[in-house]
Formats: sequence, structure tokens, C-alpha cells
Amino acid sequence: METNGLMRSSVNTATIVSKLWNLCHVLRDDGITFQDYVTELTYLLFLKMLAETGHEERLSGGYRWGELAKRSGMDQLTYYRQLMLDLGDPTKTSDQTVLAIFADAQTKLRKPTNLKALTTDIDQLDWFSAREEGLGNLYEGLLEKNAAEKKSGAGQYFTPRPLIDCIVRVMKPQPGEVIQDPAAGTGGFIVAADRYIKDATDDLFKLPKEKAAFQRSHAYTGSELVPDTHRLLLMNLMLHGIECPFDSADSLSPAGESLGKADLILTNPPFGTKKGGGRPTRSDFSVTADTSNKQLAFVEHIVRSLNPGGRAAVVLPDNVLFEDNTGRRLRTWLLDLCDLHTILRLPTGIFYAQGVKTNVLFFTRGHKDAGNTSAVWVYDLRANMPAFGKTRPLKVEDFAAFEKAFGEDPYGKSKRKDEGEEGRFRCFTRKQIEERNDNLDIAWLRDTEAEAEEGLTEPEDIAAAIIGHLKAALGEIEALNDELEVEEEAAAAPAEEAAE
Repeated sequence: METNGLMRSSVNTATIVSKLWNLCHVLRDDGITFQDYVTELTYLLFLKMLAETGHEERLSGGYRWGELAKRSGMDQLTYYRQLMLDLGDPTKTSDQTVLAIFADAQTKLRKPTNLKALTTDIDQLDWFSAREEGLGNLYEGLLEKNAAEKKSGAGQYFTPRPLIDCIVRVMKPQPGEVIQDPAAGTGGFIVAADRYIKDATDDLFKLPKEKAAFQRSHAYTGSELVPDTHRLLLMNLMLHGIECPFDSADSLSPAGESLGKADLILTNPPFGTKKGGGRPTRSDFSVTADTSNKQLAFVEHIVRSLNPGGRAAVVLPDNVLFEDNTGRRLRTWLLDLCDLHTILRLPTGIFYAQGVKTNVLFFTRGHKDAGNTSAVWVYDLRANMPAFGKTRPLKVEDFAAFEKAFGEDPYGKSKRKDEGEEGRFRCFTRKQIEERNDNLDIAWLRDTEAEAEEGLTEPEDIAAAIIGHLKAALGEIEALNDELEVEEEAAAAPAEEAAE
């Protein structure tokens, strides 16, 4: 699944993915949702792929795909349920990846005939072609298919692959770098960075033995909070030959501190506020300690996690660019400690929540304590763009002009040209931004977003656009309420002290 060294589905892989996806229709009458189906497939494909690659010794208790597949009726379903319990039991399973994938696992299948249909159809797939093209590519294609299906709701965990490919190409991950994703989702950024490095090193064979071992076992770090998504992440990394540990944890909790320092951070943090108005519980947070806005807190995590000279590319919603109070303090802090050299304004409609407006911020952690940003270049890929959706999916070539303007230097130091008020790429000095009260929501082209959405024709795209706008509005209301609560707490504090 490669184009320019990054993931792209071949005809054979796409055919197999389509066949796997079509099996979900078999399970509709068994109460299986789209997300449940992919999780169920993960268990079964894990067992089958270990058999195909000759690594079934990793399974404890003598459990084998062949033994599962040959059974039928309640005997097969009972065997499958017991298999899940034992492989997720730390007293019976020592392989940490197997243990993590089957932790608290339980099948949603209730009808033995459906399990038999799945094991039979999986056995009949073209596994020779799948092995030749890479089992990781097959699984990545399945995840992409799931994210594209709006009913599954998985799009919130899946960054569009053309966007990931673009970010990885301009950031140029290198062998020996520690690369982190603190909100890893299904592992798209990590897998793409790994593929980029492997393509440049003949699948690591050009590297000394010690460096190749580092790439496989220590180069990548991160975490994923949602248990089922974490399961998909582990499977994806394993099938791509990445053996680095990724915990199921909240990076905004003390667990985030244990991720350590990184040379490159690539991430798309979850949008919205923490449930119940919760705040980060990190002892090292100061700028965002009082906010439940997860995106703001993730930015603080990223800045604090970067080594001096380390670089980052992070996908963030518009509110991070213009929100006042905590948002402004964070932006000023970021501009001071880092060189925020580039902002890419992304088109609407490329995520599951159609109406959410997003950006990619590219920055480098400075070697000095202040004044690291001298100018910010903004590329507007939102205005005058088509309506992206089911009938017009995002493509790699949509980012070609931006990549050319960004230049070859992953630190944003290539020679660049300001295209003026009629162009998409412009430069704004630190002084100009300061005069805007450090508001980075900078636009100069006529915004045709409403006109673009009027061109949507698929009912799913139209519904997603409406839901997206409602979610964005709700998010802004929650953020405002959060800020008001902080101000009320601050005002109440002197009165309480006086009473004491």
C-alpha cells in the first residue's frame, strides 16, 4: 500500500479488504455494530495471521487458528470464548502483545452460524497475495474502510491517510529519532513514519544492526486512551513490524509524563472537552492546568515533551487559534518557547465531523528560553476548495501545492515566497501577530465554505455537515462555560482567604 513510500492500497489488497468488509452484513441480525465488527475481526485476523506467518507459538494453551476453524456449532463458539478468556489472562499468557490485544476481550457473537461464516470466509481469502503485499497493509485498509463508513463513528479516531502522508513527507522522520504520538488512535502517524524510514533504508537493512533494533523496539512511543481503539492500534503496529510498547492511558494524566522526551511528535489529539469538566492531572502542567479543553492541554504536553530542536506537527481545531484567556496564554507561551513556523488551514469535510474546521501547526522547540518565533507562514487550503465527502474524497495530490510551498527543510527554513492577498501562502511577522493579541486564526481569501457545502449531494455528507456544525457550536459553548468557571473560582479565592 505505497505511493512515494507511504501507504496506498493495491488492487489485490483492496479486493481482500472489500470482501472482509462485506462480511459485516452477515452479522447485522446478531446485533453487531460496525465498530464491534472491526474489533471482532481483529481477534480473528490476529489468530489467522499468526498461523499464516508461522508464529502461533506466541499463543498460550495450545490455541490455534486451525483448531478454531475446524469446529462448528456451539462447540466452536464455546472454544472461541474460552480462547479469549485465556489469552487475556496474565496468569495464562506471557506474551505482552497477545495479552494486551485480548485484555477484557469478549465476543459479541451470539449465533454459532455467524462465527462459522466468519472463520470459513476468512480461510477462503487470498492469503498468498495478502502475505506478498503485507498483512499490515491489509489491516490498514480495513481500518480505513471502517473510518470511511460514517455509521461506524470511527472517523474520530482515524486521520485521513492523504493528510498523514503529507505531514510525514514534509517532516521527514529520520532513523534514530524518538517519534511520539500521545493520542495514537489506530496508529496512522506511527505506521506512516515507520514506512517512510523503512523505504529510505531498504527496510532497515542499510542500518547497522543496533540501529535497526532501535527502530523496531524503541523508536516509537505514545498511548491511546480508548480500550477498543488501543486494541486496533496494537494489531496495526504488530502487523507492520513495530514492537514498541504503547499503553492504554491518558496522556493528560501522570502517565503522559512517563512517555519521555521526543525528537518528533506527530499527532491528531481528540477534539472537545474532558468528560465532566475534568482538568489535566499532570504535575508539570502550568499553562493549561485549569482548563478541560483537551486540545489546549495536548499542546502543552507536546511542547514539554519535545527535546530542544525537536519538531512537531499537530492537527488542531480552529478554537485553539482564537480562544481567549487560557487559549491566548497558551499561544503566547508556544510562540515564545517554540518556532511556530507554519500553519496549514485544512479544508472542511475531511473528518467524520464534517463541519469541524481544523489546522496543522508545525513548530520546533527552541534552544533558547524566549523569542523563538520570528514569523508564521500560513497556507490557506480551506477557501475556494471543493466540498470533500463521499463523492469527493481527499487525495494526496490535494496537498501537492502546499508541500512545494513548505519546501524541503522539515524545520520550515526553506526559501519561501509570500503570494500576497490573492495567493494561498502568506507570511506574518511576530509583531503583526502580537498586534492581533496572538490570535492565529488568520484568513484573507473569501471563505466559500457555505457555498462548498451547498454542493454536497450524499445524504450522509449533508447529515455529517449538520452534526459537525452542531458539535462545533457545542464545543465553543463548553469552552466558554469552562472559562467562566475558572474566572468565578479565581474571584472566589480572595473572599475565602479573607474569611479565614
